[in-house]
Amino acid sequence: MSTSHADRPKAARTDTTPPARPGWPEVIVGTLAALAALPAIRLFGLVGLDEDPVAYGLVLTAWSGVAGLTGFAVAALIRIRSWGAFSVRRTSGRWVLIGVAAGIVALLLKGLLNTGIIAVTGFSADPQGAYGDAAGGGVLPLILTFVFLSVLTPIGEEFFFRGVVTNALLRYGPVIGVLASSVFFALVHGINLAFPSALVVGIIAAEVMRRSGSIWPAVIVHTVNNLALPLLVLLTGAADTAAV
Repeated sequence: MSTSHADRPKAARTDTTPPARPGWPEVIVGTLAALAALPAIRLFGLVGLDEDPVAYGLVLTAWSGVAGLTGFAVAALIRIRSWGAFSVRRTSGRWVLIGVAAGIVALLLKGLLNTGIIAVTGFSADPQGAYGDAAGGGVLPLILTFVFLSVLTPIGEEFFFRGVVTNALLRYGPVIGVLASSVFFALVHGINLAFPSALVVGIIAAEVMRRSGSIWPAVIVHTVNNLALPLLVLLTGAADTAAV
């Protein structure tokens, strides 16, 4: 006797069906892969590269994007082959403009927040001073800093933190999905002056991705935010605006 599709056990129909969104396996394994990529930066110190602040700053500037892409690639290879499950899909011109506007808002908000924190605590140590060293090293290092901070890092970090982590946590609702993933994103940057900046950018980028359904407006938010440092160096020769 043949069995109709409707009569088959539900488990038999879904065992080989990939999940519609990433879950804890992708978050955990992807995080481990991204964190494993970070200590590799110390290898450059073994060959003396850390003695050149410009060269070492360029490596540091690029490495957060490399680590993010590593985490995303490993997470995507586990069991989900559809990039759409990670919100890597086309977006509209309207959401591109919204991403630009949201990036400017994030830049202004984090600037006000950091100013307030510095005024109250007096703590102003720059955890990302190496980025400024790279950008201030001449024309070519400045161009590379633009590329690393405004293209590589936004794509790498957004693909992992929003594409994997936020999408996984959104199964628990928009508040938990957006806030929890943003706190995680900020913690990875360390407990320092970069933390509030990363938190603000993370919340805005995650919400823009959630509402648009695409990772690209979030990448634009991140890009607009990170453009501030190399632009500041280009215009004034100073570098005191934190990137994330």
